[in-house]
Amino acid sequence: MTGGTTGGTGGTPDRTTGGAVPGTAGGAIRVLIADDQVMVREGFSVLLGAMPDIEVVGEAVNGRDAVERVRELGPDVVLMDIRMPELNGIEATREIVAADSTAKVLVLTTFDLDEYVYQALRAGASGFLLKDASARQLADGVRVVAAGEALLAPSVTKRLITEFSKLADAPRLSATAQAAYGDLTERETEVLVLIAQGLSNAEIASRLFVAESTIKTHVSRILVKLGLRDRTQAAVFAYEARLITPR
Repeated sequence: MTGGTTGGTGGTPDRTTGGAVPGTAGGAIRVLIADDQVMVREGFSVLLGAMPDIEVVGEAVNGRDAVERVRELGPDVVLMDIRMPELNGIEATREIVAADSTAKVLVLTTFDLDEYVYQALRAGASGFLLKDASARQLADGVRVVAAGEALLAPSVTKRLITEFSKLADAPRLSATAQAAYGDLTERETEVLVLIAQGLSNAEIASRLFVAESTIKTHVSRILVKLGLRDRTQAAVFAYEARLITPR
């Protein structure tokens, strides 16, 4: 995972893997804001609308509305509140991902250890931000996720996994996931562990004494073999496979 988060640290996301940012012909990142509170939607809309490279294409008042609006508008990024009526943000995220949408979901939460954040990540969200994020952090978060990177600091990942690993029914890999994991090469497994530790492609390349382009290839193959969307899901997979033990 390459991005920072506002989760308790106030840090600003850092893009390290590069790549073109999706958007319109003019390069604007298309954003859908899903929140049941009108003041939150309007506030985020104003903040993001002031950015030259971001375009707010619509708003959704609940999870069901968000799923439908994604289908209609085809946004690049969805700012998704977790606690909404009719269909919560977790289920909405799951439906959006299941529909094979290219939209990246950035979860919005009030608390950095919201009990639902981990579930949202497992459902396919690319990361999360606190609702009190600054305008700069919000815009940078949208840019990071739109670029296909993950917005979740390593320290936050460990805290989340630690919390859920305390539960008796902590998620473990399914039989299908175990089979997919078995298809990874030794080097791919090594890269997966380093991704879960929060290292960027450049840092992994330095650690393994190989070219960064080689690591990018490994990361792409890992995601394909495991059927994952991004580095955030790869990190969660590594924890559930018990490749990483939270400290």
